[in-house]
Amino acid sequence: ILEAAVAAKGDLKILAVTVLTSLDRKDLDDLGFKCDVEALVLSRARRAMQLGCDGVISSGLEAKALRGDLDSNFLIVTPGIRPVDNIRVDDQKRTVDVEEAFLNGADYIVVGRPIKLADDPYKAAQDIQARISKVFSSNAIA
Repeated sequence: ILEAAVAAKGDLKILAVTVLTSLDRKDLDDLGFKCDVEALVLSRARRAMQLGCDGVISSGLEAKALRGDLDSNFLIVTPGIRPVDNIRVDDQKRTVDVEEAFLNGADYIVVGRPIKLADDPYKAAQDIQARISKVFSSNAIA
């Protein structure tokens, strides 16, 4: 599927999913994967890059390893962003906060539920944007 998508992409960017952020070690065991989560993410990302994908969608927990292992132009999009500790209030098991995602090497983040479910979604979105701005203005990202 990825080969066909890359062949037909034109000006679009093709991103491959590595391991869903709703899956943890136990889930992967249940699915028959006997390797480490990070090893599986890196293996899938390398394969996606070899096929010509422009990047991956991956937990921020593995972003640092991806950034260290792959071409610096390879995009990393990180879902499962939780602005505070995610005490299993939803199905996301491998989450990071805004700052950790970018400091680990994510190029983009996906924030849905923390905004949608907030008492004031507009304010929640502004707060997250302020956190992003602070990360980049602090020169913490080289």
